[in-house]
Amino acid sequence: MTDLHQHHKTLLQPLFTALYEGDETAVKAALDTVMSDDCIVHLAHPFGSVTGSQAYWDIALSPLFSAWPDCERRTFIQMAGTDTHGADWVGCGGHFIGTFTHPFLNIPPTGHLAHMRFHEFYRFENDKIVEIQSLWDIPEVFMQAGAWPLAPSLGREWHVPGPSTQDGMISLPYDDEKSLHSRQLIMDMLAAMIRHPEMGGPEVMEMERFWHRKMTWYGPCGIGTARGISGFRNWHQIPFLNSMPDRGQYDEQITFHFFAEADYVAVTGWPNMIQTHSAGGWLGLPPTNKKLEIRSLDFWRIENNLIRENWVLVDLLHIFDQLGIDVFARLSEFNKARNLSPVMPPGC
Repeated sequence: MTDLHQHHKTLLQPLFTALYEGDETAVKAALDTVMSDDCIVHLAHPFGSVTGSQAYWDIALSPLFSAWPDCERRTFIQMAGTDTHGADWVGCGGHFIGTFTHPFLNIPPTGHLAHMRFHEFYRFENDKIVEIQSLWDIPEVFMQAGAWPLAPSLGREWHVPGPSTQDGMISLPYDDEKSLHSRQLIMDMLAAMIRHPEMGGPEVMEMERFWHRKMTWYGPCGIGTARGISGFRNWHQIPFLNSMPDRGQYDEQITFHFFAEADYVAVTGWPNMIQTHSAGGWLGLPPTNKKLEIRSLDFWRIENNLIRENWVLVDLLHIFDQLGIDVFARLSEFNKARNLSPVMPPGC
């Protein structure tokens, strides 16, 4: 087990090198090599789920590389582990960056540098990827293009950084004891957090027991980043729970995949939350009384037995789609007065 997780990272390295270099031929070859023929790839809305390496390239990666011709993938977290069901995962977080010269999903090009955060989770069996769960922060690109079709964020919108300790690219031998301790800390924290609001006020979450006083919660674009427990409560949790107070009551309908390495813990699931949008306020939306599936792929960093940083991506576009709100139709209204032709700065 000690060598297995580093081995899986090694298997992924040719793909990540090709994505960093922006080499289309190398990317396709690496995908063909490391993915099983029937690998299921779960992608953010509007891409959906596809099967196999060619479909992954055609549906998602090719349009991005066409819109950002000098696109590169940069990673700030790469960790691995075995989940509570016995499956082996590699989790990665980082950004795609590139010059936004051509439309991407009909988002108008800017001719400037663009960035889009990703969280990616790869499940391995017999040295092949058999499942990918991947979220791209597409709303972040809307905002950079000046075509924001959603309500204002409560948190701070910025280029989300990697770990403050600069140690997210874990290459040390796998430490089973430390990793299991980290995973259990996060699971205990979530068990406490889920008590609120059904079992009492904020005190039942015991947040000071688990979270550093200078914690940073890096939410998706549309929610933003929050600092400290009060920032997390005010800019995310309070409006979220006011709108969907029945969270945590449908766990039998979802699957969590928790895995950890050293001070880092990840969770994924497709979906990993189900709750009812029964009141207004969150994301500027009126109540719909619709039960929502929520996809959230997260990383936590633990420091001195407290959570210091938490990176969270939520497929907000999928949530809007379930509520019957076509964000891309709204974007098309912006585009009536915008030029979707390529924007090529001199020298490109």
